[in-house]
Amino acid sequence: MAFASLLTLLDDITAVLDDVALMTKMAAKKTAGVVGDDLALNANQVTGVQADRELAVIWAVAKGSLINKIILIPLALLISYFIPALITPLLMVGGAYLCFEGVEKLWHKIRSGEHAADQHQAAEDISTPADEQAKIRGAVRTDFILSAEIIIIALGVVADMAMWPKAVVMTLIGVGMTVLVYGVVACIVKMDDAGLWLGRQSSALARALGKGLIVTVPWLMRLLAVAGMLAMFLVGGGIMVHGLAFVHDFLHAQHWDSGLMNMLANLVVGIITGMVVCAVVLPLMAWRQRRAKAH
Repeated sequence: MAFASLLTLLDDITAVLDDVALMTKMAAKKTAGVVGDDLALNANQVTGVQADRELAVIWAVAKGSLINKIILIPLALLISYFIPALITPLLMVGGAYLCFEGVEKLWHKIRSGEHAADQHQAAEDISTPADEQAKIRGAVRTDFILSAEIIIIALGVVADMAMWPKAVVMTLIGVGMTVLVYGVVACIVKMDDAGLWLGRQSSALARALGKGLIVTVPWLMRLLAVAGMLAMFLVGGGIMVHGLAFVHDFLHAQHWDSGLMNMLANLVVGIITGMVVCAVVLPLMAWRQRRAKAH
């Protein structure tokens, strides 16, 4: 009897593990689009760091991302159990923050101009430890929003599972996505070093490949900077579209809720949201700065 009970228990455990594996695979597919945005944003966040500090900064941001997941996963599980209606408003706050950050960066670039932007980039290349810490904190804050979306999407996939298998799936997704994103980011930012190393090799093919990498990296980083800004609007706008029923219903009625038109709609909604938030937040920030100087 005891042996039969043990076999039954093992069979139940196997079934649960199969469910965990299946749900983890489904959740990974669902969150793949967000990971693309996460990659573009975080590669953009670590640009301008001194070459010998790039991996250290990426590692610091990756640790911050894991801490974000440690906070978000239990919080998401508790909210889904006790007050599931709170998930969408919280996600919308995060989406509005992403849109605000995108418009703020775009506005700063327009006001400063290309020359000032180049000077700013040069200043970042010789950044102080305080500047580096500020960059890390900014990257971790941005990661928090994208991590929240990944966790919420994964939570939607495993909504019908029992609590502990649900927690296992979300933990696997959180850790796996963090390793994937920051591993790829580390590879991207060290491509120029790889190019220099290849350029010192005796093989003509290796030297040609190294030269190609060195030429390609600046263009790739510029592309990632643009992609990162677009990702802020697309992710933030997408959150707002799904959170605002009247916007979602309008897009559905116009058949703009899929494909290229859906991306365009998310982009427009993201830019409009960012402009509205900036119109409220930036004057308040300026007022606080003036008040702080006055005191």
